[in-house]
Amino acid sequence: MNIAEAILEKYSTNHAIAIATYAASSKARFKELMACFASNDYRLSQRASWCVNWAAKKYPQMLEPYIDLLVERLQMPNANASVQRNALKILNDTNIPKQHHGNLMTICFAFIEEPKTATAVKAFSLHMLRKLSKFYPEILPELQLIIEDRINNETPAFKSAAKQILKLKVKKI
Repeated sequence: MNIAEAILEKYSTNHAIAIATYAASSKARFKELMACFASNDYRLSQRASWCVNWAAKKYPQMLEPYIDLLVERLQMPNANASVQRNALKILNDTNIPKQHHGNLMTICFAFIEEPKTATAVKAFSLHMLRKLSKFYPEILPELQLIIEDRINNETPAFKSAAKQILKLKVKKI
C-alpha cells in the first residue's frame, strides 16, 4: 500500500484506523506515514495527522522517534489547524522529553493569546500548559491571568479547559 495515496483516497474513521494500523506494522511504514504528516500538501498532512493520532493511541511506542517532528510542526507558520490540533492531542498523551518543554510552553501561550487560533488548538494548548505546570508551577500565575482576561470572549471548549487551570493553586513564594 502506498500510504500517501491511501490517505488521499478516502476520508473516514475506519479508513484512518486501517491506515494507522498498517503504518504501525513496521518502522519503515510508520516513517512513510510521518512523512505524509510533515508534508506541505495541506490535504495530505491534514488527513495524515488524523491517522497519526489513531496510531499514537494504539501504538504509542512508534511515536517516540517523532516527538521532535510533532513539536516542529507546531512551530510552522500558517500550519494546518488539523495538524496542530492532532499534534497537541498526541503530545498531551505522551511523555514529553524535557528538552521540548520550553518550546511547547512558548507555542501554547502563543496559541491561547492569538484570537484567530482554532478553538480545539486553544483547548489542547491549555491542557498542555496544565500538564507542564506540574513541572513548572511558576507559569500558573501568568496562565491564570491570560485565562481570566480572555475567558468571557472564548468558546465553551476553552472555558472548560480554563476552569480546570483556574482551580489550581498558585504557590506563594
